[in-house]
Amino acid sequence: MDKFSCDAAVVGAGAVGLAIARSLAQDGLDTVILEKNQHFGMETSARNSEVIHAGIYYPHGSLKARLCVAGRKQLYTFCKSHGVGHRQLGKLLVATDADQAETLAGIAKKAAANGVEDVTPLSRAEIAAREPELTVTEALFSPSTGIVDSHQYMLALLGDAQSAGAQLVLCAHVMDVAREKNQYLLRINNAGETSLLQARLVVNAAGLWAGKLAETMQDVTNAPQMRFAKGSYAILSGANPFRHLVYPVPLRGGLGVHLTLDMGGQARFGPDVEWLETRDPAAIDYSVAPDITERFAASVAAWWPRITPGMLAPGYSGVRPKASADPDGDWRIEQPEGLAGLANLFGIESPGLTASLAIADHVRDILRHA
Repeated sequence: MDKFSCDAAVVGAGAVGLAIARSLAQDGLDTVILEKNQHFGMETSARNSEVIHAGIYYPHGSLKARLCVAGRKQLYTFCKSHGVGHRQLGKLLVATDADQAETLAGIAKKAAANGVEDVTPLSRAEIAAREPELTVTEALFSPSTGIVDSHQYMLALLGDAQSAGAQLVLCAHVMDVAREKNQYLLRINNAGETSLLQARLVVNAAGLWAGKLAETMQDVTNAPQMRFAKGSYAILSGANPFRHLVYPVPLRGGLGVHLTLDMGGQARFGPDVEWLETRDPAAIDYSVAPDITERFAASVAAWWPRITPGMLAPGYSGVRPKASADPDGDWRIEQPEGLAGLANLFGIESPGLTASLAIADHVRDILRHA
């Protein structure tokens, strides 16, 4: 059995894993990125809205709030310096009745507490001027919200990491991680061959698989029982009349069926929230139900009355990993007690893409004392 060694092993080559590997490699560590799929970023990072979030919704002081606000600023700077496709379009957060208007006021206060100071209320005239097809009672405008080409972004992260000496190994399934003196030993299956990788530092950034990987780790006793929330999207057929992203007030476990745009201007709606019974990522069914057009049209009609099911087509779906029984629970980014040099990342869902560079800084700081 072949045995190799490195300074740092990062398991998972989504946006967060690549950002962490880039940071470690640029710190001078011999870094290996292990990805079980045939390409990087094939799961959560490829199945989302590609939104750059401002940091509005999350509980004050939470990892999501702190790292989203910091990461958003870093992401815009990174995209500009690396030529990554992005657009700072802004977002309207809309209310259609008095109860929702009250919720909007609470969201505005939460945004300010999180350091998002540019969220402003819009009058009906201002709403009509920005998006004349909307029928809403009130709205907040978030100018810091935008969109990013997630594939270009991951390519740029990988390019930086490789320029700093990191290596990406594809089709590398990490079967387990054992502690060996002051090192970690990762047993890897690659194309039916088993090899061992010895590393001083290990980062579990395996996304949907992070819980299962942690269960294989010697002396890790607090790995969460992961839950999965599937979200599907529908594509708007024909011309898109919107210039901004449009979000209703958030739901438990998600942000509601909202309108986002891709870099080509194509509009899409979603995601909804479907709690999956399976706890096995390999058993996830990513198919989109045909009735999504009727369901989404009924939901969106509350703020865009002109929509009909015939204007929509089933799109794609993604799955959020949840590390807590609370649907809106925080991320868990932690070094288990007594296991210096190991960082587990659990429940890294939205706004993980936005926060990825700040998450990388956070993980680097955790590991620096190992």
